[in-house]
Amino acid sequence: MRSKLEIDMIAGLLCMLGVFVLWPAGAVLAEDRQQESAAATSVEDVLNKRCVVCHGCYDAPCQLKLSSPDGWLRGASKQKVYESSRLDDAPMTRLGIDAKTVPEWRKKGFFSVTEPGEEPSVLERLLKAGRENDFKLGAALPDDIDVSPLRENVCAMAPEVDDYLEEHPDGGMPFAMAPLPEDEYRQLLSWAQAGAPAPQQKTDLPADVTKQLGSIESFLNADDLRSKLVARYVYEHLFLAHIHLEDDEPRRFFRLIRSRTPSGEPPDEIPTRRPFDDPGGPFHYRLVPLNGTILFKEHMVYEIGPKRLQRYRDLFLGTDWTLEALPAYSGQTGGNPLSTFRAIPPRSRYQFLLDDALYFVRSFIRGPVCYGQVAVNVIEDRFWVSFLDPDSDLSVTDPAYLENAIPILELPVARADGKLKERLRSFLLDGPVKYQDFRKRHYARKTARDGGPDYGDIWDGDGRSLDARLTVYRNFSSASVVQGFVGTLPETAWVIDFPLFERIYYNLVAGFDVFGNVEHQLTTRLYMDSLRREGERIFLSFLPPDIRMPMHESWYQGPLVSLVDQWKESQLDISSATGIAYKTSFPRREFLTHLLTMEPRLWPVTDPINRCGAGGCAAGDTSAGILRPLTVEPAPFAKLMPDIAVLIVEAGSQEGDDEVFTLVHDKAHSNVAFIFNEDLRREPEKDALTIVRGQFSSYPNFIFRTSRADLPDFVRAVGAMESRRDYLEVVERFGIRRTHPQFWSVFDQVQASLDAQSALQAGLLDLHRYRDPKPQDPIERLFEFTFSLD
Repeated sequence: MRSKLEIDMIAGLLCMLGVFVLWPAGAVLAEDRQQESAAATSVEDVLNKRCVVCHGCYDAPCQLKLSSPDGWLRGASKQKVYESSRLDDAPMTRLGIDAKTVPEWRKKGFFSVTEPGEEPSVLERLLKAGRENDFKLGAALPDDIDVSPLRENVCAMAPEVDDYLEEHPDGGMPFAMAPLPEDEYRQLLSWAQAGAPAPQQKTDLPADVTKQLGSIESFLNADDLRSKLVARYVYEHLFLAHIHLEDDEPRRFFRLIRSRTPSGEPPDEIPTRRPFDDPGGPFHYRLVPLNGTILFKEHMVYEIGPKRLQRYRDLFLGTDWTLEALPAYSGQTGGNPLSTFRAIPPRSRYQFLLDDALYFVRSFIRGPVCYGQVAVNVIEDRFWVSFLDPDSDLSVTDPAYLENAIPILELPVARADGKLKERLRSFLLDGPVKYQDFRKRHYARKTARDGGPDYGDIWDGDGRSLDARLTVYRNFSSASVVQGFVGTLPETAWVIDFPLFERIYYNLVAGFDVFGNVEHQLTTRLYMDSLRREGERIFLSFLPPDIRMPMHESWYQGPLVSLVDQWKESQLDISSATGIAYKTSFPRREFLTHLLTMEPRLWPVTDPINRCGAGGCAAGDTSAGILRPLTVEPAPFAKLMPDIAVLIVEAGSQEGDDEVFTLVHDKAHSNVAFIFNEDLRREPEKDALTIVRGQFSSYPNFIFRTSRADLPDFVRAVGAMESRRDYLEVVERFGIRRTHPQFWSVFDQVQASLDAQSALQAGLLDLHRYRDPKPQDPIERLFEFTFSLD
């Protein structure tokens, strides 16, 4: 029996930008290092700005992942990373991990794109072919050129390039984009003709950096059992982090690995599918430089140094707990981290997550998947997140609570064997639903004893952490998270406690395998649906009992939803009292806005563009104030906008600098309870726009540009849109198409604006999902695919 599933679930199958291009600056394989050349030195910046923006992640065309010369040396492959129908796990092809030399990659099916034979290299031929594209500048691309993320990917080896270009005459590089400036094209071509030499890399670290690395590694490799368990816990939570040393220069980062070799020797990383898999023998935790270009979509910064190590000592080793034996490494232990690390006090583990809540929630979203996250179609387009205070969390304060709950807190990855029906039942019925009922009963008793939950039960960031209030955006096939409550009042909100926080992390990050089979992808998505409901239910517990069920029902409307609720949820608690004496008839608004007043030094109570009151709105003569009318609700024009648009407001002859805003399309749904046919659950007339100064998304879908003098005209034109034709008129006047003659210089301006926001957090934007607006835009329907469970 066949079913329709949205493409988000498997985090993208194909990529939008053709075959492959080039490499950026970064590390090379040790035995394949080449001498630095003048060509490589002068071309480095061009490679980063023009090539890595399309070739940097798992969804790079033909796996030509070019964020470092390791990828250029590895070459390309015809094998897909994102494959919806595979029944078996795919071989892992993580750059720099699963093979260390070019011959090893050749055995895995990768082929060269830079070695010339009887003809020039693949790279040189595609660059030349791209120069011959005859697109009309500033116009929509021809209808036969598909730039959707699901376009058919062609991976031409050297003998196949002629046939490829004959069949795809517009398939040169850069694919379906404006031509590169002449000087940049000449630099790239000369570099390719010279054999694509790699720059010589700096391998020596400053003495103070080396000393600090040694201190961190010494802490993580301590011999006593408690320290070993703590180090494992830290590693499993930081294995994807871009680790930045305290007080170090802002663009130097490291990775935490398990190495066969100790400190002081060259690292030898142990490749395992997941961080909790058995390393197969003795190992040492090591910090190794993160070489190559930093991609914004992968950039998750975590700082460590003397202050952090002291925090670890206070959290984990300064408390009284014992350990008789270390837990084993296996999918089962990784699938129930609350059991695996039960010896470490829950308060210590929860506070570890809260200390860097933004990093961990960001890892849910960016995580191991570049094409969005497997959970993106299981969340609303924008919602607010807060956290239960540790002193109010029964899993922290009552040892019996967590001990009794552990057997029903297993994740899907813990049950890889047995019949599919039994495994589905274990995490759909025996697990989440039973835990919902378990939690409801225990917190109902707590309410009867101590009173209902109130504002004091929400973590306030300990008076210092901006991460205590977060906004999550879901933009169709990707997502983002920022500090604070941004935008108008959202339809839904989550309150996250310790068991929920830990399980989301292990479901979406530590336990998720981008190379996994279709069952793994499906079960991960289905389990995340239960976790979302759990966060919503905790939020509802703070509201008056009589509005909980109506509000819950407003989130889950449409055919079959009530049937799904019967097997995905236990009965909602509509009798336990809240501890809040509400003063208005709008408790949802009152509760969420009051959370911002708990620490007004940390978060602004109002949003000057999207949510403001008397005295809190952006001045009407400023760009932000002029844009405010576009945030009106409902906004019927919003349904015509791309998911993420960047707006450049040029100062021109007026005073001040150019400004950059992000226009976010918040899509309305009748529910997010299903993993198929999202278009049937859309409520486009309820869509809205959120406007944010600066940038936060990794994937701009389109760029608009206007002068400050013409900004009112832009606002009027967008606000008056009623049809696709109206939108195209806005594009023609204010839009920067892929073929725009100034596309690359405008994109450079957008990238420079992001870089200026934070040298530590910035990274290269991604152009995979840059749209080509046409009279018909069926992109969302293209994001459905069919697979078989037979």
